[in-house]
Amino acid sequence: MKVLMINGSSRNNGCTRAALDIMAETFKEEGIETEIIFIGNQPIADCMNCKKCVTEHQCVFDDVVNEITTKAKDCDGFIFASPVYYAHPSARLLAVLDRAFYSNKSVFVYKPGACIFSARRAGQVASMDVVNKHFSISHMPIVSANYWDEVFGSEPEDVYKDAEGVATMQNIAKNMSWLLKSIEAGKKAGLERPELSTGHTNFHH
Repeated sequence: MKVLMINGSSRNNGCTRAALDIMAETFKEEGIETEIIFIGNQPIADCMNCKKCVTEHQCVFDDVVNEITTKAKDCDGFIFASPVYYAHPSARLLAVLDRAFYSNKSVFVYKPGACIFSARRAGQVASMDVVNKHFSISHMPIVSANYWDEVFGSEPEDVYKDAEGVATMQNIAKNMSWLLKSIEAGKKAGLERPELSTGHTNFHH
């Protein structure tokens, strides 16, 4: 089993990466493989609603988004991580999320997801609400823990001093590991996915 971890920070080795490294160590202890993708610190195009992905099954902008969705096909769970610079997740991560889920939602369906955030002081809880919505409209179990999915610090060494934040990262990883193993056990026992209802409504009178 493998968990794909997305670092949405502008710094590859900042506070957000420290939180991911804490989680990666816990996943390793649980026998779960991980891979961390740094989305970079250059501008990332937002979704244009061009709908090319409907026929191409990938985003028309061939960048880190297509790398993520390609790798996601062979992954079992996901962690999306972001710093909070100004009251919300990084704009680059939101562009990645919107385009990845819009162009290739099927690679995420029924796979557990979690989001984590780093900040000097505040803004993480509002950011959680934004990112979790991508999971909640994609049939994804949302992995929680004992507290908000956040760590505090201005520098990576600060994160390791945040005892409650460290414990929360570890617990999210433990809970996702347990859920992944439970899903695998269900598959081996012959448990099938539910047959879903479909429907699309435009609110026109």
